[in-house]
Amino acid sequence: MKAIWNNEVIAESNKTKVVENNHYFPMDSIKCEYFKPSNTTTRCAWKGEASYYDLEVNGEKNKDAAWYYPQASHAAKPIENYVAFWKEVKVTE
Repeated sequence: MKAIWNNEVIAESNKTKVVENNHYFPMDSIKCEYFKPSNTTTRCAWKGEASYYDLEVNGEKNKDAAWYYPQASHAAKPIENYVAFWKEVKVTE
């Protein structure tokens, strides 16, 4: 699977995990140069607290376009520290 935004592959892995129709990419599959930590957090009732990344690609910024669970709940442990995307990031094979 590939995550693409602004014509760049920002993550690529054949070991994604699908939860609620989102592909979660292993942390070691993301291209770190495009990811900037965000102060945004949200809480999921069953997965726990999510942290976010802003994407910066080719001079453009996509705020909070990636999220992950640094300390996932027991039920969501399989995706702990895996990264998922939204906000116009295309995830494709």
